[in-house]
Amino acid sequence: MRNKNIEKVLNDQIVKEGYSSQLYLSMAVWAEGQGFSGVAEFMYTHAEEERSHMMKLIKFVVERGGEVTVPAITQPPSDFQTIRSVFETLLDHEIMVTESINEIVYTTLQEKDYTTHNFMQWFVAEQIEEEALARTILDKLTLIGDEPGGGLYEFDKDLASFSGKPNA
Repeated sequence: MRNKNIEKVLNDQIVKEGYSSQLYLSMAVWAEGQGFSGVAEFMYTHAEEERSHMMKLIKFVVERGGEVTVPAITQPPSDFQTIRSVFETLLDHEIMVTESINEIVYTTLQEKDYTTHNFMQWFVAEQIEEEALARTILDKLTLIGDEPGGGLYEFDKDLASFSGKPNA
């Protein structure tokens, strides 16, 4: 990769995508330990999806002749208080990732790297979906309310088969 600035921001994003995968994995483990198998399945699936985002970036950098350092990933939190707090953390994290993707896109325009700019458009669209999904799930949790009972049971059961699309 000729542009070392672009290479650096992409490597930084590789770290963030790897952390996203670990965060979702941590959420899955917590949810499973609390008896929320549907939430756990959802999070395990999304952990793999985030890993695939990291791999997509790695392959792009390598294909462009750049160097990738496989990152050490910071340990994510592992103790969540409620299902709602899990999804609030998820939304906050996805907003941070969106901001990071937007900074990369901005950098590609500044550097006139239209190839990378074009490549990053997939991530821009993906982040719109990720944030919308998290907001939809939080809306469902608001409808259920904070009282323990059948609502969370049904939510957990439904989440296992959630298609991942905001209107599902």
